[in-house]
Amino acid sequence: MRRGIVHTAAWLAATGAAVTLSWWGVHTVLAGTVYDPPRAVPVAAGATETRSPASPEPPPSPTHSPSPSRPPVTPPKTPASPSPTAAGTVKGYTTPGGRAVFDLGKESAALVSATPAAGWSVQVWKDSTWIRVEFTSGTDRVSVFCTWHDHAPSVEIATY
Repeated sequence: MRRGIVHTAAWLAATGAAVTLSWWGVHTVLAGTVYDPPRAVPVAAGATETRSPASPEPPPSPTHSPSPSRPPVTPPKTPASPSPTAAGTVKGYTTPGGRAVFDLGKESAALVSATPAAGWSVQVWKDSTWIRVEFTSGTDRVSVFCTWHDHAPSVEIATY
């Protein structure tokens, strides 16, 4: 009986150590990937305000009509006019899936914001020499790639 308890205790200790080591290895590999919860990205001064697709703009009231003295404001098209910042130039790229805004420096770039259009979702991947923003709706995908490996930051848009 005592021998069975010793074998069971040894098996439990070895199994516990193996599970702990496996969990730690997987956790280390996945840290910093798309599995992390999304983080809020600060908006640079002078950036335009956007609404979240989760809170759609209410339809206009039938009794309210816009003032004829003020025409409706339309958002800028791709790419937006650059705004200089301390780090670089802020440029926005509007796609069918949403809008990605980058702060483009001389040797690197940073994501300022990634806002999906209504009915679209967004995922962001980052590395030391690139950022990928992907907007998804069903089988439609639009990726905005910003790369700066051995060159100044450049942005490409791929639709598939």
